Amino acid sequence: MFSKLNRPERSDELRHGGVRVNRDWPVWRRALAFFGPGYLVAVGYMDPGNWATSLAGGSRYGYTLLSVVLMSSLMAIVLQSLAARLAVATGRDLAELCREAFPRPVSFMLWIMAELAIIATDIAEVIGTAIGLQLLFGWSLPFGIAVTTLDALLLISLQRFGFRAIEAVIISILAVIAVCFAVEIVLAHPDWSAVFPNLIPTTTIISNPDMLYLALGILGATVMPHNLYLHSSIVQTRPLGTKDAEKRESLTYATFDSTLALCFAFVINAAILVLAAASFHAAGRTDIAELSEAHALLEPLLGSHLAPTLFAVALIACGLNATVTATLAGQIVMEGFLGLRLPPVVRRLGTRLIAVVPAAWVAIYHGDAGATALLVLSQVVLSLQLPFAVIPLVVFTAQKNRMGELSSPLWLTSLAAAIAIVIVGLNGLLIFNVWNSA
Repeated sequence: MFSKLNRPERSDELRHGGVRVNRDWPVWRRALAFFGPGYLVAVGYMDPGNWATSLAGGSRYGYTLLSVVLMSSLMAIVLQSLAARLAVATGRDLAELCREAFPRPVSFMLWIMAELAIIATDIAEVIGTAIGLQLLFGWSLPFGIAVTTLDALLLISLQRFGFRAIEAVIISILAVIAVCFAVEIVLAHPDWSAVFPNLIPTTTIISNPDMLYLALGILGATVMPHNLYLHSSIVQTRPLGTKDAEKRESLTYATFDSTLALCFAFVINAAILVLAAASFHAAGRTDIAELSEAHALLEPLLGSHLAPTLFAVALIACGLNATVTATLAGQIVMEGFLGLRLPPVVRRLGTRLIAVVPAAWVAIYHGDAGATALLVLSQVVLSLQLPFAVIPLVVFTAQKNRMGELSSPLWLTSLAAAIAIVIVGLNGLLIFNVWNSA
């Protein structure tokens, strides 16, 4: 699928049904041509894993963890801009550069870490989509999980229409999600005077182990490791040019696209937490941790039959969207690290079956509570995988000999390095707390 994406013979070659850009077009039209990849990336920042962590955080601690959502989104904007910069400057994606730059054992280890992150993402999608199907249609959780194994057909059916068609479908589904949450927020009547002050972080988040665990879950659900690989590849569906001026222009448009899309993702993630805080925490229900329980309580708490239906529809939509982007990321990671290209259906079903086994086992033997706990755990696993993608990205984009004139300026490298240090430090603190509580 991406066989012509990573190593183009000409920088203006249209790859994988990409979008042609005429240099004589006005600025607005050239910018519009770059509109799309950022929203495929943004999908990973609002997948079903976000629901469990944000609902649990909002119901237990009210609006307090909104600052974590904001900080995670700002981290994501910086890191995804580096992924775009890497693609524009080198014509390579992050996985491919890791394979070229590192010894084979190191590259293989990074590939394993990337695959674990994708599997963790897939577990969240399996459980989230199955719960959504259960809530909307009354299907059993194991049956819903079995149905999710067939979603590979969704991506395969979209491929024949080109990359722009995939982007259009993804953006359309995102619009549905946005409408659902807009209505939910209107029905919930949040305390806006408490919302905005909580965008500023407090030391309580670090000192409270339970709050830190959820905060790291939100971080893992927001800053997704596989998205760095994905973005550094799909940016190349646009012709990037060979001259420095053309590359800088391409980078400007690509960065604007991803930043705007991630701002949208922040609004959705914040809306999930605000909905939980306004609906559950305000009513004294600080124990809501299961998606099905949240769904059941929305109608009596908000006084509307529409609320739980919109909740289920948005959850299914998030799962479907994340399925497509995780599939693309999986192919990019495998091709980049191993040079191995598999048919999309083989790759998709392989990853999905690995995710289905633990999800089905937990659903059958532990029910909704176990499935939701696995959802949250999958997001923490993602957080633990982040350094293995972030550190190579920061290192590569700082190298003048690799990046040329588009190498990251010192301030950007310093900021990205600080983000990497924060992530590693928080992960270390999490492991310490879990070890002590074991």
